[in-house]
Parts: sequence; structure tokens; C-alpha cells
Amino acid sequence: MNSFNAKEVRSTNIRYEHGTVSRNKRAKVLGQGQFRGCTVWFTGLSGAGKTTISFAVEEYLVLKGIAAYSLDGDNLRHGLNKNLGFSADDREENIRRVSETAKLFADGGIICLTSFISPYAKQREEARRLHEEAGLKFIEVHVATPINVCEERDVKGLYQKARAGIIKGFTGIDDPYEAPVNPDITLHSYKDSVADCVQQVVSYLQQQDIVPFDCVDTVRELFVPQHKVEEVKSEAETLPQLEVTKKEKSTDCDSALIPLL
Repeated sequence: MNSFNAKEVRSTNIRYEHGTVSRNKRAKVLGQGQFRGCTVWFTGLSGAGKTTISFAVEEYLVLKGIAAYSLDGDNLRHGLNKNLGFSADDREENIRRVSETAKLFADGGIICLTSFISPYAKQREEARRLHEEAGLKFIEVHVATPINVCEERDVKGLYQKARAGIIKGFTGIDDPYEAPVNPDITLHSYKDSVADCVQQVVSYLQQQDIVPFDCVDTVRELFVPQHKVEEVKSEAETLPQLEVTKKEKSTDCDSALIPLL
């Protein structure tokens, strides 16, 4: 049986060795002269969309030439954390290991994207402290999908098992989820598309001077979600307009007013 204590130090006769490669040197290799290392921590209920968005952000950044890597909860339990269960102590150790691993990625100049339920505020605060003490940015992203939506999705069939009592201590059912009070970013994946969520994350990274300005897509698709149609129409009506007259014969109309985007 595991008996982990995150505050207990069992290693003796050791010292921290400082390397000779500075963050500025890493920036020249990985960040085109700018150090971009940080951790973007996605938290939310099972089925909220954390992993989907994390992987999408990773792909988007890499295609832009920016080093990024996703650490997924299930994936790490296949390797680094495969000896951990889901007791309170094991969950604490799980997040401690992830926090330390993410910090190493960030220190290496990589944008580390972590997708873990991480249900307890204390653990997320500890992860933030760990990064900030090392001079690294930590960005908490709450994927705020309501539990009823998560249950409807139930991609892994876990909610059904939890409701049936087959799984005990399941977050949101018989174990609490402490939602972030003041997250850096809040995403509504049940209303917004994955692409929209990606742009929200990337826009925040741009505001924090982590990624360049041209990393954000400023030209958006003409199609918008149904619940945003009226909002977009209202915005379009406030834009300057340019009258375009067609000289060739047209069966519909000879001119049109086009918003200047």
C-alpha cells in the first residue's frame, strides 16, 4: 500500500546541481530569442473537454513553430504514475508529480499543457507556487462544463459506473470538485467550439507576451455558433461600410454594402 507524503524528504546526501544553459540560451534555440516556457493547467470535471482542448492548443502552437507539449492525466497513469490509485493520498501525489514534471518542461522553454481533473484548490495552488518560485508563469484554465453535460457525454462510461456504485470516490458524484474561484481563463466548451477555445487560450498567451502577436488568428470563419448569431449581427451593424458597385450585368443586384472588418 502506498504511503506518500509530499512534504516528507527521504532523499539524503544530495545537493541541487545548477546547469550552465540559461533560459536566454534556450530561448535562442526554442523561442526565436524569446523564452516562452510556462505551464497552462487545464482543470475541470471528467468529460469537460480538457484533453481535447489541450491537444488542440498543442497542435495549433506547434504548427506555428512554437514548442509545446501536452501532459494528459490518463496518459501519465500509464507510465510515471502507474503505481498510483485514486485515494486522497494517491491523488495528491499524482498532482505533485505532474506539477514537478510540468515545471521541468516549462523551465526547458516549452509551453507545457496539463489536463488533469485536479479537483482540490490546495493542490492547484501548490502547483502555481512551485512555478512562481522558479520564476515561471502558471496559467490556470477552468474548463467549466456543467456536470449534466459531462454526464451526457460520458465518453469513458465512468459517470454511469459511478452512479451505479461500481466506481467509488468519483469526482462530481461522491467526491467534491473545488472549482477555481479566480482562474486565469474560463472556457465554456459546451457552448463554444474547440477552435474558439483554442483562440481564447492563445489570445491570453499573447497578452502575457508568451507567444507573438501574429500567433492569434484575427481572420475568423464566417460561420458562428447559433447562440452568437444576434451578437455578431449587432457587432457587424456598428462596423464601417463600403459600397461596392458591380459594373457587369447581375441578375440579383448592382451594389451591396459590405462591412469593413
